[in-house]
Amino acid sequence: MGLHESQAANLRLANLVGKRVAMGSTDLDTPYRGGFVGPEHRFALTVYFEDTDTAGVVYYANYLKFMERARSDMIRAVGVDQAKALRGDGSAYYVSEVSIKYLRSARLGDDLVVVSTVEAVRAASVDIHQRVIRGTEQLTDARVTAAYLDREGRPQRQPKDWVERFNRIMTG
Repeated sequence: MGLHESQAANLRLANLVGKRVAMGSTDLDTPYRGGFVGPEHRFALTVYFEDTDTAGVVYYANYLKFMERARSDMIRAVGVDQAKALRGDGSAYYVSEVSIKYLRSARLGDDLVVVSTVEAVRAASVDIHQRVIRGTEQLTDARVTAAYLDREGRPQRQPKDWVERFNRIMTG
C-alpha cells in the first residue's frame, strides 16, 4: 500500500470509529438531573465564564437563570410534564413574583448547589424557596411564585395530581 492508499485506509477507519462512537450512547450523553433529599431538591452546577462579568464575578441576573434551571428540574423530578401540558392545552408555569436577596458573590469556577423547597401550594400556583449555596456559604435567598396559566395568560387550576405531588414533597 502506498502513502496515499494508507492515508485513505486510515481515514476510512477513523470515519468508521467516529460513526460507532456517535451512534453509541454513554452516561455522558445524558443531561444532568438534580434530585430530592427529603423535601429539598438539590441541583448542582459550575460557574462558567459566560456566567460572569469581566472580574469573574457572577452577574446578578444569572442567579435567576440558575434557579430557573433548578426549579424546572424540580418540577420534572416530581413527575410534572410541563412540555406535554404546553403542547396540549397551552398551560404552563410562569414566574409571577420573585423576591431575592444577594448575600455573597459566586466566582468563575465555583461549584454551586441550588436548593429548592416547596413552601405552599394553592389552586393555581406554587411558592418555592430557593437558595444558591457554595459549600457551606449561602449566596442568595429567594422566594418564587410560579403561577399556572392558560395559553391566554389567565390563572388556571393546576391538575389535581400535580397538587398532590407538590403537597407530598412539602412533607418530605
